[in-house]
Amino acid sequence: MPDILVVKSLEKYFGHLLVVSQLSFKVRQGEILGVLGPNGAGKTTMFNLITGTLKADGGSIIFNGVDITRESPARRCRQGIGRTYQIPRPFENMTVYENLLVGAVHGAGMREKHAAPFAMEVLELIRLLPEKDKLAGGLCLLDRKRLELGRALATQPRLLLIDEVAGGLTENEVEMLLKVVKEIQHRGVSIVWIEHILMMLSEGVDRLLVLDGGRRLQCGDPRHVMNSQDVMECYLGSEED
Repeated sequence: MPDILVVKSLEKYFGHLLVVSQLSFKVRQGEILGVLGPNGAGKTTMFNLITGTLKADGGSIIFNGVDITRESPARRCRQGIGRTYQIPRPFENMTVYENLLVGAVHGAGMREKHAAPFAMEVLELIRLLPEKDKLAGGLCLLDRKRLELGRALATQPRLLLIDEVAGGLTENEVEMLLKVVKEIQHRGVSIVWIEHILMMLSEGVDRLLVLDGGRRLQCGDPRHVMNSQDVMECYLGSEED
């Protein structure tokens, strides 16, 4: 499969602190690439660099064959990069349906007559159709997480960046979300998925990228990566520690 995203030697400094260092990886068309790493590993910073909310200090980002390293966040969204946030950020005084409509019209650039049926399709995909007329501010945590996914999908992404969507959920709720994410993949969307819940990554992703200190530690088959000595030391420490 061709690569939809190619990150080459990406770097980011906060002052004199190097938070992403010579980071390189690829995302294949139609795959789910999981991202694992301890707190402070640079995972969310990496997402911010890919979406353009942070400017890279070095390296390049190639999306669908085009260098987008200097493109604005709005341009990247229109070109097909969507994302969720670890803490859901809906328009709380709008209904669930209206939240998706905003994403389709302003994120994807759709006309409202086309955005309306598309928003209903997304609601069905994320299992929120019965809640479409509820105010987003009154949703439970699971439904807020599903709406966060839906708002990103409403921008019609070809590449979806998911940031710890399973945090705070029960085991049954996690399994439900995993099914939704896999269905999104089956519809042809490529996914990069940051997660701390290992079950989601071991069962839900095709390859696993591990970051530590802003650097690439391992990337490959999830089982092989999780059993590697480097990854175990990253999480558990070495015997000398």
